[in-house]
Amino acid sequence: MSSELPNDGGIKMVVAIIRPDKLGDVKKGLAAAGAPSLTVTNVSGRGSQPAKKGQWRGEEYTVDLHQKVKVECVVADIPAEDVVSAIREAANTGEPGDGKIFVLPVESATQVRTGNEGPDAV
Repeated sequence: MSSELPNDGGIKMVVAIIRPDKLGDVKKGLAAAGAPSLTVTNVSGRGSQPAKKGQWRGEEYTVDLHQKVKVECVVADIPAEDVVSAIREAANTGEPGDGKIFVLPVESATQVRTGNEGPDAV
């Protein structure tokens, strides 16, 4: 495989955990970067974002699992670094809890409808 090919000719999955209100901006950023295909899942988690305290029926409680959105994008024909940059720029608010981005290698891919495999399936 040539190093001139995006992702060294391989397939990469970019997984981002972001704030739900930044999803629209991330979708626009990915489309502009040439990666319009994505999968979105509602998740909850905790990290550096501080816990919130609340009160319900006189009882105080702490919410330390915050609602987030997980965005998954599999790319073969565009560099994963471009996808990471697009997500980071679109999701950044400068506050704790903006999220994380992970890049994972994809061992194989098969398109269900056509049976295409490898980068052709993406």
